[in-house]
Amino acid sequence: MAERKPSGRQFMDLRVPEYSYMFGFLQADGHLEQGAGQKGKLRVELSARDVELLHQFRALTPYNSTITERTRSTNFAAAYTSATWTLYSLAARTTLHDLGLPHGRKSALIAPPRSSFSGRDYLRGVIDADGSVGYTGKGLPFISLTTTSTAIGHYLCDYAKKVTGTQRTIKRNTRDGIYNVLYTMEAAQHLAADLYYPGCLSLERKRSAAGSLATWVRPAGMRAAHTARRWNETEDRILLKLNSPTAAADVLDRTPQSCNLRMWRLRSGQVPLPSKQ
Repeated sequence: MAERKPSGRQFMDLRVPEYSYMFGFLQADGHLEQGAGQKGKLRVELSARDVELLHQFRALTPYNSTITERTRSTNFAAAYTSATWTLYSLAARTTLHDLGLPHGRKSALIAPPRSSFSGRDYLRGVIDADGSVGYTGKGLPFISLTTTSTAIGHYLCDYAKKVTGTQRTIKRNTRDGIYNVLYTMEAAQHLAADLYYPGCLSLERKRSAAGSLATWVRPAGMRAAHTARRWNETEDRILLKLNSPTAAADVLDRTPQSCNLRMWRLRSGQVPLPSKQ
């Protein structure tokens, strides 16, 4: 990919797609350190396989910065090579901080910018840093985001609702307090196609994975998404007459779980009983 030079607009003008993406990525995976006086730095460390993205960030930044590599032993690999982009400029760090990049530990504090910005590019940056794109173990396309930020979680749900029509509500994982927002099948295809459009700035491997989702076709016999059937009075009467979720499931072509839940709602007054005929 050819290096992207600043577009002529000021550094971190979030109306520029590349800067909006870059800011989202930095919020999720950058580390802004505040030192005494004018000291401090911004660091982004990635696997060496993703070093090209750091070169893109460097090209978009009209301040001196460096990219270094190192190899070390980790819990996952005996020899892990990483690349780190480091930016020391106080002016650049101040701009980023003013836009909403906190110092130090920040994952729960980050939120979408308050100024004008390119939404899909910003979200792609966040997902490239803290999300996943690909296929589940069962071969279903998916796109997901793991975040501790309530604001980011809500923003993704609102954005994806407009693009895919799929409604998601977020809830923290009871084990570690993290939000896991997941879209699968057609919703994942539509969202990935919107976020990873041709020529966009992104991690090459995730852009490739997003592109591969378009080839998935729903298997014959798999119920289409968003085809929930509303219950009608005729079905309610059959369900109550049979008095068996299992028997009613066969007659009504519904699942026993659906029939059991509907029966409970009818008998508990959650929904009105059908009129007598």
